[in-house]
Amino acid sequence: MTDQLPCTPGTLVLRTDFSSDAAWEALGRALATPSEDGFLPYVELVTDHRFAGLTTEEALAALPAAYEHPILVLADAPALASREFPLLVVDLRQEYGRCLRVVASELWGIENNLSIANMDFWEFAAAVDADGVHRGF
Repeated sequence: MTDQLPCTPGTLVLRTDFSSDAAWEALGRALATPSEDGFLPYVELVTDHRFAGLTTEEALAALPAAYEHPILVLADAPALASREFPLLVVDLRQEYGRCLRVVASELWGIENNLSIANMDFWEFAAAVDADGVHRGF
C-alpha cells in the first residue's frame, strides 16, 4: 500500500507518470488556461514520486476519509503522452471507481458541474468520443 493521498482545497490532479517534466508543466499551463467562457477547474496539482505508477485501485485505496471532492484525477502515462492531455477522471460519488478520460481543456466542465451537483458523472461518460475521451458537449 502506498502513502495516503493528500487532502487538498481543490480537486486532486495526481501525477502518476514521471517520464516528462515538460509534459507535466504543459498540462499545468493547460489547466490554468480559462475556457472561452472564462471557466477553470478548481484543482490542486500534486507531483510526488511516491505516487509514480499508482493505479486507479491503489489511488482509491489511498484516498483519505476527509477527501470531499466528487472526483479524483490522475495524470497517468496516456494523459501525459498526448498534446490533448486526456486525464483519467474517477467518480467518487455515484458509481464509485467508474472512470472516463477528459481532455485537459474540458476538465473544468466535469469538475465545476460535479462539485455543485449540477450534472451527474454518467452524463459526461455518455458524451465521450469513439476513442473513449470526453471533449465537451
